[in-house]
Amino acid sequence: MTSLGSAYRRLWSASGLSNLADGIVKIALGLVAVQFTRSPALIAGLAFVSSLPWLLFALHAGVLADRVDRRRAMLAANLVRAGLLAALAVAIAFGFGSLWLLYVVALGIGVAETVHDTAAQAILPQLVGRDRLTRANSRLYAAELTANEFAGPPLGGFLVAAGAFAAFAAPSALWIIAVAALFFVQGSFRVERTRETSVREDLVEGLRFLWENRILRILAIMVGGFNFATSAVITIFVLYAVGTSSAMGLTDQAYGFLLATIAIGSFAASFVAERIELALGRSRTLALSLLTGAAFAGIPAVTTNPYVIGAVFLLGGAGVMAWNVIVVSLRQRLVPDHLLGRATSGHRLVAWGTKPLGAVAAGLFAEVFGLRPVFAGAAALILALLPGLRVLTKERPAT
Repeated sequence: MTSLGSAYRRLWSASGLSNLADGIVKIALGLVAVQFTRSPALIAGLAFVSSLPWLLFALHAGVLADRVDRRRAMLAANLVRAGLLAALAVAIAFGFGSLWLLYVVALGIGVAETVHDTAAQAILPQLVGRDRLTRANSRLYAAELTANEFAGPPLGGFLVAAGAFAAFAAPSALWIIAVAALFFVQGSFRVERTRETSVREDLVEGLRFLWENRILRILAIMVGGFNFATSAVITIFVLYAVGTSSAMGLTDQAYGFLLATIAIGSFAASFVAERIELALGRSRTLALSLLTGAAFAGIPAVTTNPYVIGAVFLLGGAGVMAWNVIVVSLRQRLVPDHLLGRATSGHRLVAWGTKPLGAVAAGLFAEVFGLRPVFAGAAALILALLPGLRVLTKERPAT
């Protein structure tokens, strides 16, 4: 990491801490929510609210990232997230916790997340240069996904077992520490503006660039379909896995460890994603990622064995990591710096805006048909995305 510079090391540290907090919150919200209700629709509603800001606010977050200092935007977003969770922890401690309060806090954290994550992707080329993006992204994703998926879920399970107050106070403190780490990154990260434009003009410019670039447009649509499917799976998997009345009958802690297998695969793949792309080529590597993703989504439909599910989750995590490193690095190379915030947010509007739709669809479908058909349908949807890669093979960018 030395070759990437001290500023990158601080960003890497702040991102790891922030994602550890994310991982805890992701598990804690679901586990605390099932203490209030066992309704698939209401549990899905919480996932819907958490990801809804990517549908409603993503484009404006991109405009913000291209207008202000990106480091300061990340600092402000983490302070907001820390404050919201601290308030939730206090409310629970005094007996004012409820499912609807979880909804409100999840929405607020989601809005702050759109700002933080959009600015974080846009700032990276300014820190390391475009020639080292694949390496920088690999190491950043290793830290982020390991913290978010490996350390966060089991820690979240243990914290919920200790009490809801601890489960929400701990990530609040982690976001404050992440702010301290990022605070010491030196320099200005505001992009120079050659002329004054309105917010609407900025939005249109970013969306036009994304739509007119065939590679970026197709990838955004494919990721949108993939995230719709995986959001459906993750939303209801807690009902399938946790509790004595569930199909798997896992404890909170065991559930956290099972989800951590995703991060183990992601962590391992982060060190070899660049080599796999060189060996197999971009399209073949992305096809392999989709196949492992389909297996990840569909495996709960055919077994309740936690060891089998964990093994397939591990492969699914590796595939997601390879996809992210390749696609994000490609987008950062193709997009001019002054448009990177808006192009990133436009991509995520399509790619991540489907998450709340997948969550709602899963809840409604599961209410009528049960949980297993959701897993099978999600796997089929991911497999249906494979033909899109045939179109991409016709595009051979030099980058």
